[in-house]
Amino acid sequence: MSDDVVNKLRDEISEIDRELVALVNRRIETVARLKRHKDEHGIAFVDAAREERMVAERVSENAGPLSEDGLRGFYAELLALTKREL
Repeated sequence: MSDDVVNKLRDEISEIDRELVALVNRRIETVARLKRHKDEHGIAFVDAAREERMVAERVSENAGPLSEDGLRGFYAELLALTKREL
């Protein structure tokens, strides 16, 4: 049995997932450029204070339904993933 609503929503989710993957790849590419610049100029790659400010800014901008804990968890994994991929 096929449900048109289910199929439409699944298609929408798939499109969002494609956009998320493209954005994560773009973020990794941009961070790689930043890392190269920092390496060339003797600047430490990880700036924990910057990471904390960035997450705090995203938390303050978040209108939900993603919870603060969920957003913080997302960023913890995104930052770790980005560092692993470089």
